[in-house]
Amino acid sequence: MKQLIEAIVKPLVDYPDKVQVEKEENVNRIVYKLSVHPEDMGKVIGKQGRVAKAIRTIVYSAAGSHQKKKTYVDIQD
Repeated sequence: MKQLIEAIVKPLVDYPDKVQVEKEENVNRIVYKLSVHPEDMGKVIGKQGRVAKAIRTIVYSAAGSHQKKKTYVDIQD
């Protein structure tokens, strides 16, 4: 799932080497923490959060069929 998030985000940003995805897992959920260069934050979030929502939708649909735990994508500032 980390590779999926990176594959979606890296083409969108100006600093693809600064894209980092960390996985935090506990009993009933998985949180993927996405961090990017501060100048790329607007590109990842998009107008009215549309890009961020699209990223989350793709990850949720891929994870929903793959894992039993609730999955979240958190964009870090």
